Amino acid sequence: MADISKYIPKGYKDSPLGIIPKEWEVKRLGDLCYNQGDYGLNAPATDYSVDLPTYLRITDIDDNGKYIHFDKKSVDSIFAEDFYLKDGDIVFARTGATVGKTYLYDKRDGKLVYAGFLIKFSPNPTKLLSYYLKANTETQNYKNWVSITSQRSGQPGINATEFCSYRIAIPPIKEQEQICTVLQLWDIAVEKQSELIEKLTLRKRALMQQLLTGKKRLPGFRGEWKRYTYSDILKEVKRSLIWDEDKLYELISVRRRSEGLFFRESLYGREISTKNLRPAKTGDFLISKMQIVHGASGLVTEEFDNAKISGSYIALVSKDANTLDIKYFNLWSQMPIFYHQTFISSFGVHIEKMTFDLDTFMSFSMPLPPIKEQHSIVAIIESTNKEIELANEKLSNLQSQKRGLMQQLLTGKKRIN
Repeated sequence: MADISKYIPKGYKDSPLGIIPKEWEVKRLGDLCYNQGDYGLNAPATDYSVDLPTYLRITDIDDNGKYIHFDKKSVDSIFAEDFYLKDGDIVFARTGATVGKTYLYDKRDGKLVYAGFLIKFSPNPTKLLSYYLKANTETQNYKNWVSITSQRSGQPGINATEFCSYRIAIPPIKEQEQICTVLQLWDIAVEKQSELIEKLTLRKRALMQQLLTGKKRLPGFRGEWKRYTYSDILKEVKRSLIWDEDKLYELISVRRRSEGLFFRESLYGREISTKNLRPAKTGDFLISKMQIVHGASGLVTEEFDNAKISGSYIALVSKDANTLDIKYFNLWSQMPIFYHQTFISSFGVHIEKMTFDLDTFMSFSMPLPPIKEQHSIVAIIESTNKEIELANEKLSNLQSQKRGLMQQLLTGKKRIN
């Protein structure tokens, strides 16, 4: 067997997890915690009440491991007190598409009872800092382990015994503290940038509410606005498509909550069973007949020009560009009044099975300023969107830089003097 010692840098050693600093150890998660993985409370969630314990479910944890404060649920169980999270506790999702997702308890989130599909670990602070463990679960090494371990059975899942067997390269507590201090500085920067984005988004919503209702007028514009029914200013377009079994078609869909369009998939004509695709063009306003009650509508931009939509979409265009700027209408579609109009234009016994009726919708109306004022309002909001976009890019860069630094620090490749 080849001698690999000559390839190991001075001050480092070989380990089951690769080359690590000599002072570091590789330990099982179960050996570093007070408990060997405690399953959460199996009880049905109930409507949120301040008089009942707040229930923490897998769906209450976002992709960044943060607790989602809206849509809270409670739990009504005599056993709830046995499942409250405490300082330093971290829970792991044990099954389904979210398997491996983690949440480090934060007192600011209030008292939480963790649900049955979560497993709790309480790190021994003399051996492993909770924040260090949480950071470790954001590394590629952990994600690879979750991917391999969760696929050992038909249903993706990891049980408590398997989580206990997860191995971590850990430095002495003092170095863990130093690493955590550095990474928490990055957390502060990320949090501040996220708060800025939230403020910019709220400012944009307030500005739209004022400008699109005429409560606030831009300098130089006066006079009354006119009210038009949608049938006065919009028309449906249905373009034909010459079908080709050997052609590759780019299919697009519309996200919920007015979050824009996206490329869904690319399929050859022979792979598509229902041959009812239609081309969408720049300037089309798309409405999903089945999802509009969830805000699934949006404007086709140049990026999506000539992409294909299915028969489940309605495409509307401006009848007269001198009366309605379709970009202005796209802004209007993000207003609460538009959401209400599309909801009462949809029919069905359940919200997930409601279908949009275009004729009903076309009978409703909206107030319109003169076309020049529409253009100016669009320009103002687009400028605000650009500001939010740049702020999001900065946030993405901060998160990427933190991940890179974390990968270096948690493997010992980069040491803190």
